[in-house]
Amino acid sequence: MKTAIFCRVSSKEQEETGYSLPAQEKFLREYADKQGLVVAKVFAISESAAGKIQRKTFNQMIEYVRKKNICSIVVETTDRLTRNFSDVPIIDAWIMEDDEHQIHLAKEACILHNSSRSHEWFMWRVKVATAEYYVRLLSENVKKGHKEKLAQGWIPTKPPLGYKTVGETGHKIHIIDEGTAPFIRKMFELYATGDYSLKRLAKTMYEEGMRSPKGNRLVLSRMHSLLRDPFYIGKIRWNDEIHEGKQKPLVSKEIFDKVQAMLVSKTTPKYRKHNYLFQGLIRCAGCNGLITWEKQRTHHYGHCNHYHNCTQETWVKEPEIEEQLLDGFDNLKLKNKRIVAWLKKALKESHKDEIEYHNSTVGELQARYEAVQKRMDKLYDDKLDEKITQEFYNRKFKQYSDEKDELTETIKRHSTASTGYLNLGINLYELSQRAREIYLQAKEKDMLDEQRALIRLVFAKLILDEGKLSWEYSKAFKILSEAIEETNCSKVDKIDDFEKGKFEHRKKSDVTGQKGDLLPPRPIWLPNPSFNINDSIKRLIDIVEEIGVAGRLPKFEYA
Repeated sequence: MKTAIFCRVSSKEQEETGYSLPAQEKFLREYADKQGLVVAKVFAISESAAGKIQRKTFNQMIEYVRKKNICSIVVETTDRLTRNFSDVPIIDAWIMEDDEHQIHLAKEACILHNSSRSHEWFMWRVKVATAEYYVRLLSENVKKGHKEKLAQGWIPTKPPLGYKTVGETGHKIHIIDEGTAPFIRKMFELYATGDYSLKRLAKTMYEEGMRSPKGNRLVLSRMHSLLRDPFYIGKIRWNDEIHEGKQKPLVSKEIFDKVQAMLVSKTTPKYRKHNYLFQGLIRCAGCNGLITWEKQRTHHYGHCNHYHNCTQETWVKEPEIEEQLLDGFDNLKLKNKRIVAWLKKALKESHKDEIEYHNSTVGELQARYEAVQKRMDKLYDDKLDEKITQEFYNRKFKQYSDEKDELTETIKRHSTASTGYLNLGINLYELSQRAREIYLQAKEKDMLDEQRALIRLVFAKLILDEGKLSWEYSKAFKILSEAIEETNCSKVDKIDDFEKGKFEHRKKSDVTGQKGDLLPPRPIWLPNPSFNINDSIKRLIDIVEEIGVAGRLPKFEYA
């Protein structure tokens, strides 16, 4: 008589204590030999199999024994065969179909068949009920453990790529994996630029060395799920609910929110065979539509696509646009380097007061943060004591979580702004002086993404009118360009000296002996009333305040 063997290992602990699938299969084969049964096929379910897979394997076994007219099924115990009453009618129906059909429960020394006595059928159902009770109890305990783990701020499963698990059983936490974390940060940063489709991003990250835990290339669906995972900003998504996590964030909330907006945007970047330098950066002067780029032989050409009945007809080569763009970089160059040095000194002297302001502000924000945290703790206790409904809890929890996130981001910005604004201000001026050089160096090294990033940083808008490029600078560089246009004037070059970082008149005109209505006194080095150097200096100071935090920089004294 032929038979089918059904093996199941339900937990990792069972595998580790010798109850592995191979060990179980060996035992059942030995039992079949003693009973004179020939094993036709073995069906096995591992401990890691999901519920749907387990159900599928069980149905495949029933279908197989019916199709092949196999009269017996050998299992270790009742709970190895089934653990819920929904399977009982299926097994009963198969047994009743033929008098020769048998279920062998090897360790229970029981053979269930059509002619079995009533107490054997009774015990069979009792054992199924016991197994189902055990499964439901185990499920409740697991869910309770998950809730407790989430309440402690830790995810009840393996963390996503970029983190690793440390600690002993029952006390495991998740920390940043320095081996894979740089890939995750770069993945978010690249996608946030708007230049990468998911397909191109997956290809780029694979070339950079990013791999799955098993060493394989990440598929697009996995890349998408990683970009959507709030775990990277200190949150935990569990059963479609967001919980507070204690893991250290890997990316900033600003970048994460930007990526989420791009993932659902209608203008999500699409994969392109050719990656053009000015793709999506230049608009047509006639219809304001984006300039289309295409490759003809060995040249890249840009032109209007005429979707809006535009009259622009000129096709322009990419190098010609670059030459005009370099003029835009040159216009930012400040000829009088002493003014740049003075501005740097102004920033540094104001740095001390700025730090004091940020420190006091952070203290107030920390107090508000602690108050919100106490409300969340009380809210959780009220939920456990059933003082509030689940709906009320979810609504208030979201409100407090949003407030807490906002405070966290504000504290983070203030903590870094005390030194960040100083570095940003200095780097802004240095960039304005070397923009052309930096661009050409990136071009020489074939760093297309860096070239595009620099263009986006400096220019807010690029317009093409019959082959002629015009531009509008971004906010900070626009103010800088206006000030530079005045300070590059020949009058400024005649300033002889700076005294302790201040502009001072060398001497004042003596008008005490003069009579009548005279012109107001003027410095010797500023004879022309139509040009006022103080206006230029004030404009440059405005730049410093623009880089600072809402005008909180102290006023720099000048004469």
